[in-house]
Amino acid sequence: MKNELKIVGIQADLVWQNPKQNISFFEEQINGLENAIDLIVLPEMYSTGFTMHPEEVAEQMDGFTISWMQKIASEQQVALCGSLVISETREAASGEKNGNALNAKNYYNRFIFVHPSGALQTYDKRHSFTLVGEDQVYTAGNQRTLIEYKGWRICPFICYDLRFPVWSRNKDNYDLLIYVANWPTTRVKAWENLLKARAIENMSYVIGVNRTGTDKNNHAYSGNSLILNYFGEVLSDVAKNTVGIVSGSLDKAQQEITREQLGFLKDMDSFQISL
Repeated sequence: MKNELKIVGIQADLVWQNPKQNISFFEEQINGLENAIDLIVLPEMYSTGFTMHPEEVAEQMDGFTISWMQKIASEQQVALCGSLVISETREAASGEKNGNALNAKNYYNRFIFVHPSGALQTYDKRHSFTLVGEDQVYTAGNQRTLIEYKGWRICPFICYDLRFPVWSRNKDNYDLLIYVANWPTTRVKAWENLLKARAIENMSYVIGVNRTGTDKNNHAYSGNSLILNYFGEVLSDVAKNTVGIVSGSLDKAQQEITREQLGFLKDMDSFQISL
C-alpha cells in the first residue's frame, strides 16, 4: 500500500474536434513534467472538446486515442485518465424485431483510466446534460466505477455528475474523487463550490480538471481546476483562463486518521439509488 499519491491535472484550451492536435499538446505537457508522478488527469472529452456530434469524432475502445494513452502510461509508468467520445454497436435484444435498432451504434461520454500496465477501467457518464440535449445523443451509464491503484480507491465522475451528491456519496469505499469537465465560465462558481462540497461531505480528496478557451459554439471556459483535501481546502489551483497544471501529493494515512477521529462517514444516512 502506498500512502502518498502524486497527482497532476492538465488544464488546456482544447482545439475543436481535432484529436491529433489535442493529443500532441497533452503529450508535450506530459513529457515536460519534471517530478515522478503517479496519476495524470485530463479534462472531459479532452481530445475533441464537448461535442454534440459524436458521429464525427467517436472512436472505439481499440482506437488511436486509447492506444496513445496506453503508450504514454507504459513509457512514463504513470496512470493516465480523462473522458472520450466512444462508440459501440448494440446488438438487438432477445425478441427484438429485425431492423429495430439492430446493430445500432451507441455513443458514450466515457471516462478512461489507463494503468501503467496498459489495463483499462471505464466509467460512462451517468447524468446527461439535458439542458443541451446530451441525453438525446449519448447513452447514459448506470454503474459507478471504483478503481484500485497503488493502494488507493478512486471514484471517477464526469462534469454534470458533480451536481448530484447522492450518486457520489462515499460509503467509505473510496479515497479520491475525480471530476473531469467542460464546465462553462458562466457557472464556474458552482463548479468551485460543488467540488468543495463533495470533498467536505465525503471526507475525501477531490481533483477537478476543467478546460479553458472557447469552443465552436462560443461557450467560454475558464478552467478553475482544483485539488482539494477532505476539508475542502485548496491544495492546488490554476489561474483562470490559462493553460496550466494542478499538482499535489495526497496523504492517505492522514485522511484515514482524520476520518476515524471525526467519524462523520459513520453517521451517514443509508439509502438506495433507483436506476
